[in-house]
Amino acid sequence: MADKSTFTPDEWKLLLQSVMVAGIAVTAAEPSGLWGMLKEGMASARALLQAKTDPGANSLVSALVSDFETSEGITAAREGLQEKLKGSKPDEIKTKCIAVLRQTSDIVASKAPEAATALKTWLYRISESVAEAAKEGGFLGFGGVKVSDVEKATLAEISAALKLDQSST
Repeated sequence: MADKSTFTPDEWKLLLQSVMVAGIAVTAAEPSGLWGMLKEGMASARALLQAKTDPGANSLVSALVSDFETSEGITAAREGLQEKLKGSKPDEIKTKCIAVLRQTSDIVASKAPEAATALKTWLYRISESVAEAAKEGGFLGFGGVKVSDVEKATLAEISAALKLDQSST
C-alpha cells in the first residue's frame, strides 16, 4: 500500500500540491469573479471531505487527505505553490499547475503503480467538480454555461497531463 513513506519529502510535497493545483488550474483558465472563485474553492474542499469520509478510498488518497488535516501538510503544500506560482499571470498559473499534475503522474506511476490510477482519477474529479461549480459567461447569475469551452479544454489538458485513459474520466 502506497502512503507517505513511499515517497521522498520533495515528492510528497509535490503530491500535496497536486491536490490543490487540480482545482487551481481550472480556476486560472477562466476566472469566474468573486462568487465563482468561492464556489470553485468550496468544490475543492468538498472533494477532500468526501475522500476523508469514503471508507473505500484509495490508501494514497487517504494519506494525502490525512496530511491536509495537519498544519505541516497544509504549510508544505501552500509554501511550495507560492514559490512556484509567485508573480504568475492566470495563463501561466494554469500551465504551471498542469506541469505539477504531469510530474505527479510520473512519480506515482513509477513509485506506486498500484495506486496511480485511483489517485490520478481523483485529481481529475477535483478539476471536474471545480469546473462545474460556477456558471461561466452569465450576467448577475443569469445565463451562462455550466462548463465553458475554455474549462473543457483545460480538463482535457489535465487528463492528458495525468495520462488518464479517457474511459476512466
